[in-house]
Amino acid sequence: MHLSYVEIWKGIDQLAVEKGISLSAMAQKAGLDPTAFNKSKRVGPDGRKRWLSMESLNKVLTATQTSLDDFIRLTGQNIRPTQKTIPLLGFAQAGCDGYFDDAGFPVNSMGWDAIECPMNLDKTAYALEVCGNSMEPVYREGDRLIVSPDSEIRKGDRVVLKTKYGEVMVKELLRQTASLIELKSLNPSFPNRQFAIQDVAWMARVLWVSQ
Repeated sequence: MHLSYVEIWKGIDQLAVEKGISLSAMAQKAGLDPTAFNKSKRVGPDGRKRWLSMESLNKVLTATQTSLDDFIRLTGQNIRPTQKTIPLLGFAQAGCDGYFDDAGFPVNSMGWDAIECPMNLDKTAYALEVCGNSMEPVYREGDRLIVSPDSEIRKGDRVVLKTKYGEVMVKELLRQTASLIELKSLNPSFPNRQFAIQDVAWMARVLWVSQ
């Protein structure tokens, strides 16, 4: 199922009404800028439509304890989303050779499992299952991160990065230049990291977390 620009924002408006809170209060509850859902912010200065990111939508649904099915109902869609199967890999395996190509796209079906995902994703999307506590409190053991190698990455996005030495991590992108990538750790007990571009094998955006 594909949700249109109008349907997504209708769902946000209706969710605020259903929860009995203002749009700004709902944005703050989700840890977003209080103006993130303002109607004036839904179109950019150049007139282009501003789509709600999957990361922001997930924060809202988590903060309001709303399922994806319930949100889709609020958009006006009456049909349950079509279940799509995407590859699933344990996070510990992601650093091993043979599962990804040089650009971070999944290869070799051997060793991959699969899960159903109700979102309309690009065909290269896959899931990584979290193990350990290095990503707490944002992600916990057993969470499944939906990753898209095709999605544009911007400052503040959560990303999966693999170094050319086989190290794999999930962090927040702080800064990227032509020569350097700086990452913020999700767990405050772990230090931030930075890498020279030549030491990075690939980096992909985390779109969603399935708990």
